[in-house]
Amino acid sequence: MKLSQFKFKLPEERIALHPTKYRDESRLMVIHKKTGEIEHKLFKDVLTYFDDKDVFVFNDTKVFPARLYGNKEKTGARIEVFLLRELNEELRLWDVLVDPARKIRIGNKLYFGEDDSMVAEVIDNTTSRGRTLRFLYDGPHDEFKKALYALGETPLPKMIVNRDVEPEDAERFQSIFAKNEGAVTAPTASLHFSRELLKRLEIKGIDFAYLTLHAGLGNFRDIDVEDLTKHKMDSEQMLVSEETVGMVNNAKDMGKNICAVGTTVMRAIESTVSTDGHLKPYEGWTNKFIFPPYDFTVANSMISNFHMPLSTLLMIVAAFGGYDLIMDAYEVAIKEEYRFGTYGDAMLILDR
Repeated sequence: MKLSQFKFKLPEERIALHPTKYRDESRLMVIHKKTGEIEHKLFKDVLTYFDDKDVFVFNDTKVFPARLYGNKEKTGARIEVFLLRELNEELRLWDVLVDPARKIRIGNKLYFGEDDSMVAEVIDNTTSRGRTLRFLYDGPHDEFKKALYALGETPLPKMIVNRDVEPEDAERFQSIFAKNEGAVTAPTASLHFSRELLKRLEIKGIDFAYLTLHAGLGNFRDIDVEDLTKHKMDSEQMLVSEETVGMVNNAKDMGKNICAVGTTVMRAIESTVSTDGHLKPYEGWTNKFIFPPYDFTVANSMISNFHMPLSTLLMIVAAFGGYDLIMDAYEVAIKEEYRFGTYGDAMLILDR
């Protein structure tokens, strides 16, 4: 398929800048893949589409406060540093993005905090905006991480949520079951689940399986090729445990519903599926890129937010729901004033 096939006109006012007051009261568009029927519900109604022993697969990655603001030595110029991942605990080395990149060179020292208490030295260039920083901090690693994160803010994707970070974002840009730290953006489909909804699903007999995929900035990177087969995804770290594999494979063998909650979960599942269509345990990295046409082998339902035009996230959803049906559904969503993006509304696609 071609990149241009995923272009559509999204009015700016349809992009959500804030979450709904309650997590599970965002809107939910339900799409029945076999009939093409579309229903309009509230997210908490998701309960009515699943039964005893069905399985929801969640991504339990935890977002850390990855965006820091500091200043450059001598000039005092304000700089933004976006923490991507820690490379070496002992040496305090981090892979980061810097802005404005042209002014940040190897050997520069950067200062953070009102009293410039946190100092980092640029020791390598990785990409046009990428740098390796060594933080100059004496003290235990836990103390260092705590001090570093205290200086950071919730890493809202500015290209979607174009506003200043607010105190509520620290909680709302995180799922209630977030556990394994390492993501720089939230798996947004998970944000709709409240404690009350999880309890109601549990009472109905629905099982929860958890995997970890540390969602990175590659989810927002522009695709610069028209031929999608030539696009390379950024690698993201993931972990699928024996326990999750057992639960999912058992549900599949029993003919139960398996719901992938979000595009990150779908990518993780499809990155570790065996030739017989079952999951296998995995710990490592994935750069799997899913776009139509694609045969899915494990999940037969999927929850996702409404994504931006030309995004890889939209492409995964279109691959699962069917290109024509999903693009039509997006037109309906715009007409019906659904909210798009990180803090937007949700879609449930059923394939049975």
